[in-house]
Amino acid sequence: MATEAPPPPRKGTETGPGPAGPTTEQFVEVQQSEEFGELRRTYRSFAFPLTIAFITWYLLYVLLSNYAGGFMGTRLFGNINVALVLGLGQFATTFLIAWLYSRHAARSLDPKGEAIKARMEGDA
Repeated sequence: MATEAPPPPRKGTETGPGPAGPTTEQFVEVQQSEEFGELRRTYRSFAFPLTIAFITWYLLYVLLSNYAGGFMGTRLFGNINVALVLGLGQFATTFLIAWLYSRHAARSLDPKGEAIKARMEGDA
């Protein structure tokens, strides 16, 4: 069975030897550093509690919808009932968490990540 030669590179895609990237050893060193550990702790201390809270809130809504139909059907005003308000609350909560995370990332995560990145790129 004959093997075909790879096609020639397209015009404009040839790249010369560029700057060498960080080595595997450098990545492992950074991963084991206190600075990276602090970044992970900062992320986890925000993400895990909010994830657990949101999943609990979502499951509460689902369980109420399945097993408390009378309560969920209670009219609050006009044709607006408890189920509709709680369902719209799911959307509001999703957007609130996304907004809170973007603020948290910009204030706490991004500066730490950029410092690690700058150090890695500076060492390469």
